Amino acid sequence: MSGKFVLDACAVIAFFNDEDGADKVEQLRWQGDRAPNSLFMHEINFLEIYYGVYRDESKELAEQTSVKVLNLPIKVVTGLRKNVFKEAGRLKALYKISLADSIALDEAKIRRVPLVTCDHHEFDPIQDKNELDFLWIR
Repeated sequence: MSGKFVLDACAVIAFFNDEDGADKVEQLRWQGDRAPNSLFMHEINFLEIYYGVYRDESKELAEQTSVKVLNLPIKVVTGLRKNVFKEAGRLKALYKISLADSIALDEAKIRRVPLVTCDHHEFDPIQDKNELDFLWIR
């Protein structure tokens, strides 16, 4: 794998939990170490990781996980640029996906890079419409 990618929260969660597909995310992590600014994640998707761990485990583990994410070679994209705001809204309305998924999808679309995910439930209909390239980890 080479090039640039946007990571969905489920890909990073799979990596941390050593789930199926973690090896593909590990390859991307090594690539990111060698090629800075090749991996991106929007702060809303980072928030998904944080609140999921907080909800399911504890505040302390959520804080530790947050530090782990920030130590990965991933550029966390902050704010909603006007073009992301409108396109993510269009994608959410059109495909009835979560807000966070619409933002991840549009980050990848605007950057013209694949979205790294395992969330077939949300993204299979979008892949079928050729809206974007995906890198499925499982």
